[in-house]
Amino acid sequence: MTGLTPACSMPRPILATVHTDALRHNLQRARECAPDALVWAVVKANAYGHGIERCFDALRSADGFALLDLAEAERIRALDWRGPILLLEGVFEPRDLELCSRLHLWHTVHCTEQIDWLAAHKTLAPHRVFLKLNSGMNRLGFTPNAFRSAWARLNALPQVDEISLMTHFSDADGPRGIAHQVAAFEAATADLPGERTLCNSAALLRHPGEALRGEGVSTLAADWVREGIALYGSAPDFPARSAADWNLQPAMTLASRIIGVQSLQPGDTVGYGSTFTADKAMRIGVVACGYADGYPRHAPNGTPVLVNGVRTRLVGRVSMDMVTVDLSGQDGAGIGSEVVLWGRSSAATVLPVDEVAAAAGTIGYELMCAVAARVPFSS
Repeated sequence: MTGLTPACSMPRPILATVHTDALRHNLQRARECAPDALVWAVVKANAYGHGIERCFDALRSADGFALLDLAEAERIRALDWRGPILLLEGVFEPRDLELCSRLHLWHTVHCTEQIDWLAAHKTLAPHRVFLKLNSGMNRLGFTPNAFRSAWARLNALPQVDEISLMTHFSDADGPRGIAHQVAAFEAATADLPGERTLCNSAALLRHPGEALRGEGVSTLAADWVREGIALYGSAPDFPARSAADWNLQPAMTLASRIIGVQSLQPGDTVGYGSTFTADKAMRIGVVACGYADGYPRHAPNGTPVLVNGVRTRLVGRVSMDMVTVDLSGQDGAGIGSEVVLWGRSSAATVLPVDEVAAAAGTIGYELMCAVAARVPFSS
């Protein structure tokens, strides 16, 4: 021990902010699109990277929470949520059913093994299950030919109480649409009792008329809708439509500050690999954010950023802890200036996460989920 008192230090100036007002607004948008439906707030992947605990108060007016793993379900119950919680992929092994019983979880059934596990499960309170149809996505679920026999098996089990019916759309965000899957679902579930849940964010926003049209199809949005990516302010069908087009608000801002400034002459290069060459005299700002913070490493030159609320561009390769941005035309920008990588600036300018993701060849989901543990959060 030297006896020296450590000097006070300033934290690295990167911060992710969760906007609870935006979460409330986006949840209300789901209710506007399907006014007769109950709404699942989908909080898988730690609320798409936003943090379940940070989002909970803003989302507690939802009718239920939908997620993937049991640990997240335990966190929701620990927040004193007593309403429905749905495991979207169901249980992964027989002993998971014990926790479902204890926490009163509803869970998806998508394969014969899960029915076998239920048949062997000893429980005092029967389970609420959601039987999943593979209507064309070809991931999880029973094929149309096997669906009704799976329903009959579940219906005969004393371990099962109510059986709800569900599927998931593969092309709700694209030109193929949902009609072929709607038809498969209606045929497979005709005359079966139980609530339905079909609409994800894309179907909810893009196909409300189709999902409400006709006597048989009216059930699609009338029971439960699952709001996932739209809840967090990202457009499910970008670039055809933007979040603003759907009246969605960004629920996350990733912001940092300029920590260094360089003046370049024509021919000067920037960063690893010299991927950017200045064609004129210019200033660049060095920003405390890199791929170790979750910013996409493959974001190319020209990826949009905001400096002091003004749109500019990335120059040079993203490194572990830093990116560099063009300060042309921003004489007032310098060390300490605010840089928004996506989300809202303090000047109220918005840089949609979808634009940044598209520039990097990915989607907004990935960027929000990938924010690193070393990045501090506020809400």
